[in-house]
Amino acid sequence: MAELRILIVGAGIAGLSLARALEANGMSADVVERDSELRTTGAGLYLPANAVRALNRLSLGDNLARRAHPVTRQRMLDHRGRVLAEIPIRRIWGEVDDCFAISRSDLHAMLCSSLVATQIRLGTAVTDISAEGAVTFSGGEQQTYDLVVGADGVNSAVRRSVFCHAAPRFLGQICWRFIAQQTPDSAETTDWTVRLGSRGRTFLTVPLGNNLIYCYADINSAYPVPPAGDWRSHFAAFADPVPALLEQAEDAHFAPLTEINIPDWVRPRVVLIGDAAHACSPSMAQGGAMALEDALVLADLLSTTSSEYVSQALAAYQARRRPRIQWVLEQNHRRDKTRNLPSPLRNLALRFGGERLVRANHAPLHDAP
Repeated sequence: MAELRILIVGAGIAGLSLARALEANGMSADVVERDSELRTTGAGLYLPANAVRALNRLSLGDNLARRAHPVTRQRMLDHRGRVLAEIPIRRIWGEVDDCFAISRSDLHAMLCSSLVATQIRLGTAVTDISAEGAVTFSGGEQQTYDLVVGADGVNSAVRRSVFCHAAPRFLGQICWRFIAQQTPDSAETTDWTVRLGSRGRTFLTVPLGNNLIYCYADINSAYPVPPAGDWRSHFAAFADPVPALLEQAEDAHFAPLTEINIPDWVRPRVVLIGDAAHACSPSMAQGGAMALEDALVLADLLSTTSSEYVSQALAAYQARRRPRIQWVLEQNHRRDKTRNLPSPLRNLALRFGGERLVRANHAPLHDAP
């Protein structure tokens, strides 16, 4: 069986994971990235157990354990620091796997260094793609592939070119992400800790190890742009250690929160994976996990596929992935609704039902993709 000619557009988590998964199956791909260098915006990542399971399947578990910080408990607090719920990770994930936190730069470096034969062409954009796999690159070069994979993120050029021009749907929230040094009020712990304020204000901290903390803050907003003035003023009423951490947030990465929920991810020789297909709210920290799972499932299906049966493999990929993705999207919506309840009602719900809610959110994800 002749080896498939595969092009991966985008060298983020989804694209690099697919390249790694293909190599593990004895296959190869061309990878192009429109930026002139690999970008790692977003500061840090919390990797839930299904993401860690996927990285183990990519034979990256030992490397992850060396680079990442274990997370053994989730805590939910109000903005004054009063405990609403404390949940050991094992009660959420059982024996699926451990959970970790890692900087995006470390995860990208780990994925890049895992590639043996795959070459990444930086500064190379795709300007035109047909549903049959004919590709034109920014330098004018043209190639035809058995499969083109759009792994180019929420603003995917592949999606716009081949699928639809629909813009990502703004979710009514904007966020900031940054990495801060530990402060005297934020002693090293293994806890994922979210602090919930009024009107949807959230401040999350996840230790990364080496005296570093990944910080994520978001607020409700009618517009996908930063508010006037210093955004940190929206969290002025939050208890320690938030004020000291915010002092280190001058260069925080800003982003509006958006969602992609389109009916179809496949064409005869083109497929979307990761955020290009199904970007979602970070409420469940499943964006990276779903991208990793996409890569594993697609690579496995392609490993037994010849050129004339690519479309069937893509149909099988979509059939396997869509129910799981839809579950994550729906659970994100439910969690965001809970977060936006009036504070007294939300706090009561989390005190008496927080663990039950979190376990129900994640239960179907215990099964392998």
